[in-house]
Amino acid sequence: MAKRNPNGEGTIYRRKDGRYEGAGFVLMPDGTQKRRRVYGKTWEETRKKLTEMLAKSDQGIPATDTTESLGAYLAYWLEHVVRHKVRSSTVYSYSKCVDGYIVPRLGKKKLARLTAKDVRLFLDWARQACQCCAQGRDAARPAGQRRCCAASPRRCCERRLSPRMVQYLHAVLRNALQHAVREELVQRNVAKLVQVQTPRYRVGRGLSVAEAKKLLADVHDDRLGAAYVLALYLGLRRGELLGLHWSDVDLDGGSLEIRTALQRVNGELTLSAPKTRRSERPVPLPAVCVEALRRRRERQAEERAAAGERWRETGLVFTTRRGTPIEPRNLNRHFYPIRDRLGLEVRFHDLRHTCVTQLLGLGIPPHIVRDIVGHSALDVTMNIYAHADMTEKRAALDRLGGLLADE
Repeated sequence: MAKRNPNGEGTIYRRKDGRYEGAGFVLMPDGTQKRRRVYGKTWEETRKKLTEMLAKSDQGIPATDTTESLGAYLAYWLEHVVRHKVRSSTVYSYSKCVDGYIVPRLGKKKLARLTAKDVRLFLDWARQACQCCAQGRDAARPAGQRRCCAASPRRCCERRLSPRMVQYLHAVLRNALQHAVREELVQRNVAKLVQVQTPRYRVGRGLSVAEAKKLLADVHDDRLGAAYVLALYLGLRRGELLGLHWSDVDLDGGSLEIRTALQRVNGELTLSAPKTRRSERPVPLPAVCVEALRRRRERQAEERAAAGERWRETGLVFTTRRGTPIEPRNLNRHFYPIRDRLGLEVRFHDLRHTCVTQLLGLGIPPHIVRDIVGHSALDVTMNIYAHADMTEKRAALDRLGGLLADE
């Protein structure tokens, strides 16, 4: 008689092709029981595979769903996981990565059968492919304006993704697969097996004390001068400045609270939570900041009166002359002529960098600096911003030279 397993232990039988097939009911990720099969060249090999599969099920470890595609899972992950955990701007950037790059290349792959090799080949494609060709952007242009892969004769513009973007694609895929592991949809995160070279970041140098004083003097009477004062003295981010409400400012008590940030998300200006949890913070106001904000409030009252019925009340500290929110890029555009006039070679964000480096240079404890500027961790404060300028380096080496000369 053919060998038979006890009830609940599955069945094993020989196929017409000579192989052995084992089948048994196992736990699935949705809590149901489903009949799954294993195969082997011998009865004993098949029995071992079947026993292992059933043992995992008995331990409450669900079997992987071999039918769900990566594209379907990523859509679920974005809608039911990401959307409830991060800011709207992060949801938007994740969605752009998934819909624009990951799904077109890997979306049809079965989630349970995705391999490290698949991830590596995808990242190699992202690193090397001209995205103008891959995304069909040139073909979407009118015939007379095509200048790349759809032009005649064809000439590739070789517009490739930056190393930072390739790293970001890997991070998004890795985070999605890690959640699949937590929900026991897959046994391991294959994206973690693939290493991506960390790009070199440009670290802003910030302003010297003399340059910062020159900037503050130049913007003293500017309608947005208070924004530069808060950026230099408090290290506020661009979005935090433009999302600051008068209701969060206490000029008499000398403090303000960062609650919201203004960003453009999916083509619309949106007020959202600041970058991290630590970014939501109370900040004391030095006297110079209080004075600058009082001037800003008076200037805004004049602009409200001049606009009349065209004024739109938003409660924001920094607005256009009609009261509407300021497009974040327009704050950069406002800074460019000032920067060029003063001969400065910095970005607007480097004003925040200036605040951190100058506070650390004054000997302020790093954890206090972290809380003032709202860094997510002390490592960010120390590893990115805690560097000495040329004057400090020269002074240190001069002291060493004097010591050795005395010896």
